Amino acid sequence: MNRGRLVLINVIGLIIIIAALAGGAYYYYESTNFIKTDEAKVSGELYTIVAPAAGKLADWDLHEGDSVSKDDKVANVTTLDGKEAVKTAAQGTIVKTQVHDEQLVQAGQTLAQTINMEDLSITANIEENKLKDIEKGDSVDIIIDGDPDTVFEGTLEQIGYATTSVFSVMGNQNSSGNYTKVTQKVPVKISIKAPSDKVLPGMNAEVKISTK
Repeated sequence: MNRGRLVLINVIGLIIIIAALAGGAYYYYESTNFIKTDEAKVSGELYTIVAPAAGKLADWDLHEGDSVSKDDKVANVTTLDGKEAVKTAAQGTIVKTQVHDEQLVQAGQTLAQTINMEDLSITANIEENKLKDIEKGDSVDIIIDGDPDTVFEGTLEQIGYATTSVFSVMGNQNSSGNYTKVTQKVPVKISIKAPSDKVLPGMNAEVKISTK
């Protein structure tokens, strides 16, 4: 083997070693300073607009995407005794309508649902053995599938008081007598700073919580 080829092989080998060391150092830094999960979704407080009484809906002109304020009068329900006003429960954006004008409705029937798009958050599930490394106030980097080119800033606002399995419909019952330990996950709430118009409730997200 000539000298030039030997030098080239040594250089390539050195580059590979440096890259491996750099990759290992990066992985160690990330794993010791951050907790990551892609088991996360955009969420928002959901409110309903309901019929105050049974009767015929009148003056209903709400559409998905419309903005409303708290206690806005958005329609009337005509009853045998007169009219009753339909009012909103909170400020927000109409995300779903379920009726049309002049429709017969029942008392308490859901007419539409709203979410405040200016107060969205992230709900993420964190493995139970990692909870000891996080606390309220930790800074969070957020990537949302609907706006993947933007990294949003967030803050850990709340850590749940029960694992997600507690709220499972089926639960974790095992009638066979054989027990397999499964790592449980606890939901946490993360605020989003200045979400864009592309961020919508229900979208998938990835979060990176700083543990420093």
